[in-house]
Amino acid sequence: MSEPVSERAVPVALCLGGLDPSAGAGILRDVLTLAEVGVYPMGIPTAETLQNGLACARITSPSMSARERLELLRPHLGGVWGVKLGLCSLALEELRSVVSLLADLGPTCRIWDPIQAPTSGVGLHDAPELRRMATLILGQGGWVVSPNRPEAATFGALGEDASPETLARAFLDAGASAVWLKGGHAEGSVEDVWVDPTGVTSLGVRPRLAGDRRGTGCTLAAAWLGFRLRGADDINAARQACEWLQERWQGAVRPGGAGRPSFAPVAS
Repeated sequence: MSEPVSERAVPVALCLGGLDPSAGAGILRDVLTLAEVGVYPMGIPTAETLQNGLACARITSPSMSARERLELLRPHLGGVWGVKLGLCSLALEELRSVVSLLADLGPTCRIWDPIQAPTSGVGLHDAPELRRMATLILGQGGWVVSPNRPEAATFGALGEDASPETLARAFLDAGASAVWLKGGHAEGSVEDVWVDPTGVTSLGVRPRLAGDRRGTGCTLAAAWLGFRLRGADDINAARQACEWLQERWQGAVRPGGAGRPSFAPVAS
């Protein structure tokens, strides 16, 4: 007689973001990262793109309702689970509906990566649009926001040389529980900074590594979600994500030999 199969509880990470067919960024990149970190990934497109490793040619709204997809995933969203929101081209009313449902479902943790546009190719949001999105998303409470310095400067109508506290202020005023200010676009060394109502915390100064990787912002935010769901607190999950990215930096590939290098999956 065969033994019953034992099942272990695995945290679920739900990713809402852009569908990049080349998997260099967006929800496919999130899925690759989260699986490596050791949580169970799920994904709902909130934007669809014509994109490869060279550039993004077009961004459109998803062909099916994000709200309906989220409703169907409801049975899986129990216990320890979290959500990441990235590139989003939903109409504001649908975004409001999705964010409201997420609040009702009660994720353990949530992170918003406020992407204006892919690094190369067409853009999507200007600062007023991001601020309207922030009102809907952050007004629900409990969201960590993970902009890079240029995104934070644009959002707050500031210069990129403003202090971390100043760059984070507009997000905190909009309702963010914390702002993880990513420093990858700065010159020289890299320093990520965590800003919340209690103050400013450096996540460490690291040397800038050679090369230009696709999807670093998506990868970092997804890794944070994974480490957070594995039991780290907010700040330590960010530290672990930064360290993990540095360790993985050299393991990049150009799929098919084309485009900017992306992080390659690691076999377990």
